[in-house]
Amino acid sequence: MSATESKKENQSLSLFLGCVAPNRYPGIELASRRVMKELGVDLQELKGASCCPAPGVFKSFDKTTWLTLASRNIVLSEQMGMDLLTVCNGCFGSLGEANHTLKHDADHKKEVNEKLSEVGMQYKGDIEVRHIMEFLAKDVGADAIKEKVTVPLEGIKVAVHYGCHLIRPSKEKEGLGSAENPRFFDDLVDATGAKSVDYEDKLLCCGAGGGARSAFLDTTLKMTEKKLDILKREEYDCIVDACPFCHLQFDTGQAQLKKTTGKDYNIPVLHYAQLLGLAFGHTPQELGIQMNTTTNPAFEQKILALSQKKKEEA
Repeated sequence: MSATESKKENQSLSLFLGCVAPNRYPGIELASRRVMKELGVDLQELKGASCCPAPGVFKSFDKTTWLTLASRNIVLSEQMGMDLLTVCNGCFGSLGEANHTLKHDADHKKEVNEKLSEVGMQYKGDIEVRHIMEFLAKDVGADAIKEKVTVPLEGIKVAVHYGCHLIRPSKEKEGLGSAENPRFFDDLVDATGAKSVDYEDKLLCCGAGGGARSAFLDTTLKMTEKKLDILKREEYDCIVDACPFCHLQFDTGQAQLKKTTGKDYNIPVLHYAQLLGLAFGHTPQELGIQMNTTTNPAFEQKILALSQKKKEEA
């Protein structure tokens, strides 16, 4: 049995939190820990981890520096003997690409290990970088999730936002289906009892990536506004993402757009782990949903009504 097969069997993963979730949206971490534990997955602390770092910034200036910083995080997980799990598309893109590059490029691997040796570390390339959605789709499955649901989220109309780095580059995201028409995220949403409903420009970027939010906020908000206009018109109950940075753009972005345009979208934004937590019977407060900038009491009441209905039926 290989090391990877063994790790899958005992379902132990190191948890790479990244920057945005612990600093801006701790509810995502809270929800991820709760639902993964209930699915029998043991998440271990990845002590000493740093920023992934974002390839759109670091890689653009110095590829070796980016690879070295990213590989250091991977080595920390290698030392624990388990695959690394991230709850962020950007972290998945950075760490996954770095891992893929070093596994297939002996020259870069040698160069990076020369630098890592200065801090007593060595990249081996014997673990995988996983994203929570990719892991749930491949290793758990929608059917297994459906069996764990205690409060089916019936009547909840969900706008799924895949985000760019979850499905691209497709050559490094094997087993997730078409990058042009992906369905695995939608299937995982439907497993909760909610309904993922397609919409215009579904795969459009949130606007925030690659440092654009920091440098060109007004431009990025125009992209966000375009998606929000569609979702408001079609009366979606919530947006469900899989990336804290996309989460930030849609959540905080709504408040920023209200200030600049006067538009009040009031659409709740949930990470998939939070949606899954609701279906597992946790309250919005227990999943940190109230920590968002954009809150919607009507949505929370709708969820609580579903929970109460289930209790009465039992």
